[in-house]
Amino acid sequence: MEIPHQRLIYFQLTVETGSIRGAAARLDIAPSAVSRQIALLESALDVTLLERRRDGVCPTPEGELLLDYCQRRTLLDRHFSDALDAHQRLETGQITLHVGEGFVGDLINQPLRDFTESHRGVRLKIDTGSTREIIETVVNDEVDIGLMYHEQVHPHLRFWQSTRQPLVLLMSPSHPLARESRAPIALDTLAEYPLALWHSGHGVRELVDLAFREANQRPLVGIQTGSLEVLKHSARAALCLTLLPRFAAARELEEGALVARDLVGKHFTQANAHMVTRVGRRMPRVTLQLLRHLQRWMCAFRCDDVGPGS
Repeated sequence: MEIPHQRLIYFQLTVETGSIRGAAARLDIAPSAVSRQIALLESALDVTLLERRRDGVCPTPEGELLLDYCQRRTLLDRHFSDALDAHQRLETGQITLHVGEGFVGDLINQPLRDFTESHRGVRLKIDTGSTREIIETVVNDEVDIGLMYHEQVHPHLRFWQSTRQPLVLLMSPSHPLARESRAPIALDTLAEYPLALWHSGHGVRELVDLAFREANQRPLVGIQTGSLEVLKHSARAALCLTLLPRFAAARELEEGALVARDLVGKHFTQANAHMVTRVGRRMPRVTLQLLRHLQRWMCAFRCDDVGPGS
């Protein structure tokens, strides 16, 4: 049943002031107008809402039920107004992100910590997945922001930032290739060593498979995994070589636990990191604020053309 909001206001003020004249004075209208609206409300509900007494009016049992409803509705309206105001001031809200696992350290270490400290009411939901999964969830409006690697164009994606992040070969400092010349490593050499690679469907794996396929060669796959930690630990232990963008192993490279070598080939050198949303998706102010913050502070989106010593 739809009850006109204005009639509820007339009824609530009549009960609160104790008389129709009192409500009319608060509303600055004629008492007859208040009386008429309450009569229409009683007719619509098919109940008597007010009991007339010599000193004014008081609610009937049915009127008490309606008064409770009015008070609850007023409280909900106030809560909604306060929540909306807070949201517009960038104080509240939820932002969902679906990211490639290689972005996690770069995302969490500093940028998100700084953002959440200044937006304490904002909740973040972060999941990891393959490039295909990220595209699917962004296009289907299941997430607000996607961070992915390799994909260049898509009709339903808006690319907010695309930054050159070449694939490099990562290995233990004790590996033979780490002690050789720092010249970029050719695919023929790479094919001689076991590799730890992502499962099919991941952006990095698609690049590697494409490069080998065009060279009519096959990679020597030692380990396949969906875990970034497995890839990096396999390389650290000299069990396999692995291929990642530098930002995905920034800490290990800085600490000297891994060594990076550049690779020969356009598929390795022209790879990009991307920040995406769905084309046409309306972005709340707080989400736009996060997008701009990540563009400024994530290494994946501000370290273009990094050199071998980075």
